[in-house]
Amino acid sequence: MTTAPHLDPTRKQDFVLVFDVRDGNPNGDPDAGGLPRTDPETGEGLVSDVAVKRKIRNMIALLKEGEPGYDIYVEAGVSLNSQHERAYTALGLDAKKKDSVEAAQRWMCETFFDVRMFGAVMSTGTQRAGRVQGPLQLTFARTVDPVFPVEHGITRVTQTKTEHIDKGETTEMGNKRMIPYGLYVGYGHFSAPLARKTGVTSGDLAALWRAMELMFEHDRASSRGEMALRGLHVFTHGDAFGNAPAHRLFDLLSITSQVGGPARDFTDYTVKLDDSGLPDGVTYTPVVG
Repeated sequence: MTTAPHLDPTRKQDFVLVFDVRDGNPNGDPDAGGLPRTDPETGEGLVSDVAVKRKIRNMIALLKEGEPGYDIYVEAGVSLNSQHERAYTALGLDAKKKDSVEAAQRWMCETFFDVRMFGAVMSTGTQRAGRVQGPLQLTFARTVDPVFPVEHGITRVTQTKTEHIDKGETTEMGNKRMIPYGLYVGYGHFSAPLARKTGVTSGDLAALWRAMELMFEHDRASSRGEMALRGLHVFTHGDAFGNAPAHRLFDLLSITSQVGGPARDFTDYTVKLDDSGLPDGVTYTPVVG
């Protein structure tokens, strides 16, 4: 049975992620009071690679719950050192022996999807598992056009504290921070030589693409109610090291606005791929879009 190009971990993969948000905050900036992240020089919206990885991790945990090899290393409420300790306990390792770190590292790669895919620094604590350079790397996502973050005041009909009610207070003020609309584009790179070292399989790639397809569908919140994946465009090379630089492939995909004023919908843009410029040996797969 032939493996689909974008599911082959022995080949280099580069991909473009396109998503949008309407009346929401896709990634609040703690340095700006929780306002949506922006480039201060251009006004373009930003979503960090860390935010996207968090969504992938959360979706993998839902898709692969209970399945061996798909535990999540960076998990809310679980210390990283305690995850390293799991390896030492499972293998009966002695932290004083030099070869224990290498054995623990192999176990961590086999057990945790995000270690195998994203890599991890696991050199903390007394029971260490070294450092793993992950094969999958993501960039910040950036909006096609500048965005305009706004803050809306809201009221609540009850109080947090009983003493405030006793004083006669009847409402409590709050705020919502959002942008009216933004179309974001981010990029990803998958290294086959590094994937060989961490043990990534075709099943892992299938799980990755599926998680990215669904990650906004299962991450709804009042500030992220209208987020949607609009495109997942994968370029697969003919070998492990690549047939062309990634930027040449990304330049084949163009996104242009079709309206004179601010965009408010995905249909305000045109997305086109110039497949006539696809280099020899590179296969294009539109997973979404």
